[in-house]
Amino acid sequence: MGTLLEVRGLQLSFGGIRALAGVDVSLAEGETLAVIGPNGSGKTSLFNCITGVYRPDAGTISFSGESLLGRSPDGVTRRGVARTFQNLRLFHNMSVLDNLLLGRHLHFRRSFLDAVLRRRGEEIRHRRKCEELIDFLNLQPYRKSRVADCPYGVQKRVELARALATSPRLLLLDEPVAGLTAEEKEEFTYWVHELRGRLGITVLLVEHDLRVASRLAGRMVALDHGVKIAEGTPSEVQRAPEVVRAYLGD
Repeated sequence: MGTLLEVRGLQLSFGGIRALAGVDVSLAEGETLAVIGPNGSGKTSLFNCITGVYRPDAGTISFSGESLLGRSPDGVTRRGVARTFQNLRLFHNMSVLDNLLLGRHLHFRRSFLDAVLRRRGEEIRHRRKCEELIDFLNLQPYRKSRVADCPYGVQKRVELARALATSPRLLLLDEPVAGLTAEEKEEFTYWVHELRGRLGITVLLVEHDLRVASRLAGRMVALDHGVKIAEGTPSEVQRAPEVVRAYLGD
């Protein structure tokens, strides 16, 4: 399979703080890659550069052969890249279904004639897609509930569903199981495997739970202070002396 995402020589600084220092990451279509590292190692900064939240100081980001540099976050999403966040970014006073419909808004194609004649075919098509995702992630009991009234584990699933509602080719998951119970982690791991197998979505994830990351990803990249210190299979990376030193010290 061909390369879907290619990051080369990525550099990012905030004043005198170096967030990323020449980071290289590549991801093949259909692959799941985990990015690990201690707090402050640059993992979320990498995500923010890929999704257009930050503009890197140097380097290239290519998605399906096309540069993402200089594109706005919504422009990146339109090209097939979606993400979840370490801290949930949901509309808590809206229903679960309406949050998913917001994820579909970039696909809406309404004409003036549709508006005049009050034709709802386009809306019905997108609602159907959202209902499929609600079924897929077992959110049926909550579809009309306010997100604020849903348990935290359910809210995590809603954010995943909203990202999937954009119909991405590449999904970035930032700490997807943080704050979940052991049972909820098992369920979330199952759904990530399912969306990759059933929907064919490529996944890039940041995860502190190394057991979960090892189960989800065939390959790992480790960062420390903005520098890539290891890359390989999960067992190779976790045994690397540089990684052990980064987590445990000398």
